[in-house]
Amino acid sequence: MIMNITRLHAIAARLLITSALLACASLATSQDESVSAEEGRLPLDELRSFADVFNHIRLSYVDEIDDKTLLENAIRGMLSGLDPHSTYLDKKSFDDLQVSTTGEFGGLGLEVGMENGFVKVIAPIDDTPAQKAGIESGDLIIKLDGKPVKGMSLNDAVNEMRGKKDSEIELTIVREGLRQPFDVILKRDIIKVVSVRSKTLEDGYGYIRVAQFQSKTGSEFRKAISTLQETNEEIKGMVLDLRNNPGGILQASVEVVDALLEEGLIVYTEGRLENSHFEYSATPEDLSNGAPLVVLINGGSASASEIVAGALQDHRRAVIMGTDSFGKGSVQTVVPLSKDQAIKLTTARYYTPNGRSIQAQGIVPDITVERAKIEAIKASGGITEADLQGHLSSSNGNESDSKKRESKTKETLFNSDNQLYEALNLLKGLHILSLRDRKEQPVKLDTMAL
Repeated sequence: MIMNITRLHAIAARLLITSALLACASLATSQDESVSAEEGRLPLDELRSFADVFNHIRLSYVDEIDDKTLLENAIRGMLSGLDPHSTYLDKKSFDDLQVSTTGEFGGLGLEVGMENGFVKVIAPIDDTPAQKAGIESGDLIIKLDGKPVKGMSLNDAVNEMRGKKDSEIELTIVREGLRQPFDVILKRDIIKVVSVRSKTLEDGYGYIRVAQFQSKTGSEFRKAISTLQETNEEIKGMVLDLRNNPGGILQASVEVVDALLEEGLIVYTEGRLENSHFEYSATPEDLSNGAPLVVLINGGSASASEIVAGALQDHRRAVIMGTDSFGKGSVQTVVPLSKDQAIKLTTARYYTPNGRSIQAQGIVPDITVERAKIEAIKASGGITEADLQGHLSSSNGNESDSKKRESKTKETLFNSDNQLYEALNLLKGLHILSLRDRKEQPVKLDTMAL
């Protein structure tokens, strides 16, 4: 008798769930008149199967689970099966996403994705525990505090890595080129992402680092250009550093490119829905006044970074240097379901001005420069004119002091960042060629005036 009552409850629950799903199917079909009848029709047999599975779990699973949790898990499963970037956002995840676009959140300082069930590092964020500990783009995190990552969702893994300031976590990492996994203990911190930094490398040569594309990156980038122009008599060239920049807000990347172009298409997107088609074009005025530009990228440069590099490469506005970028050429749209819930869904692919899709391919640099440690071979025992007793002094005034300062800067870059060193050398070469092009033409005398 008890079994019969249970069976009746099961049948009733199944009918209730199936009716609700069928009602949703009917509503979805009637609401979207722009979709053909064939496309709008939902698979009823599969919905009945879903209702059966839902009911079996609801009644027979070893632990009782409420319907809300079951349905949320079903939504997570649907989205996680699409691609690595589509996901369900509960209240905490939704809040974290909104906070990360403004530039401050708690954790280790990693931009991550999923690959073959493991957490893959897209890029460490500047000046964070992860970056200081030497975590690299491409690293696979296989354990968190000894707990296997395999089987976790990306949100679960991220939540494990976040925690109170100064609390510790042990990551077990697999790195290409190393035979064995290794452990790294990190101390959590409040992560404050400084989107844009700038400095003068040498007189006339500016450096702008964009660590992540946030809501204010466009305006901060314009200010950085203005500051470099104020502190240098002439901008002879600039380096835009997008290495280990995991991306961010699409509009911010468009604003950065717009500041460097006079006109032309920047990026366009294409998806299934009409409202997923967008084109972004540059407005008049290049704030850098056409200064030679080198853009640095690597395997940690993703998404919005690739939009910037691709647009500047297609317009031949910059020389792209470094190594191949990450290859994330898709656009995610955050669709709120309520004030506390949302889904992040891939809705379009983006294309560079020349129609290139970056998805799973990345930006290939014009000049490939691998990150390396380089040691200069110095000649020993050499004698120069300045070593000879009674040599004549130079008539160049303080020029030797300036040369010494430049030499010190070059030596520092040479030892610490060979890619930036090569970028600076390239800019100097471009400037030398531009001086040749700017040479004044010979003055022609008017013979009638002689």
